[in-house]
Amino acid sequence: MSLHLWWLYVTAVFLISATPGPNMLHVMSQSIAHGPRRALAAMAGLMSAVLLCLTASALGLGALLKTSPLLFDVLRYAGVAYLIWLGVKAWRAQVTTGEEGISPRPVPARALYGTALLTGLSNPKLIIFAAALFPQFIDTARPFGMQLAILIASFVAIESFWYGAYALGGMKLRRWLEPANRQRLFNRATGLLFIGFGGALLGARA
Repeated sequence: MSLHLWWLYVTAVFLISATPGPNMLHVMSQSIAHGPRRALAAMAGLMSAVLLCLTASALGLGALLKTSPLLFDVLRYAGVAYLIWLGVKAWRAQVTTGEEGISPRPVPARALYGTALLTGLSNPKLIIFAAALFPQFIDTARPFGMQLAILIASFVAIESFWYGAYALGGMKLRRWLEPANRQRLFNRATGLLFIGFGGALLGARA
């Protein structure tokens, strides 16, 4: 892969990853609720989902989803249901005040990881996105495996950078959200956004 082609790919992925979506919203909300350190488990779950989707795309699942509308719809509806469930959960999240803090009861890292993993896997469009994106930056005259490894590694590095940025943003918001009325407002806004992402996914087509 030429350096010029790689830079084009990095620029495209950097801008795409920066766009607020379910993953970035999840990172920020977990950082606010549990602090940036404990949010690392959520970031690991989301990154695992990204790696699974990118690998599946490289193995041909993206092409399969394009040719199998039924399979795509099953995955899409499951993703929609999960995102809407996250939205309802966020809307109804407990509001805490005083010494209780934002998160009165610590959540196990395994639970944070699992919830984030399912959040990351809730959108099958990521697989199709990768299947459409990768070929644009693959040089057929060079070894395929090495180029694919570079593309995936670059994607992971950029995605991780933005996870960290959104987590730090959540940390900055944590003190501002100490009053109960602001927590309630944030919870409802987060819930509506997750439900909105679910609605957008419902309207998506392969």
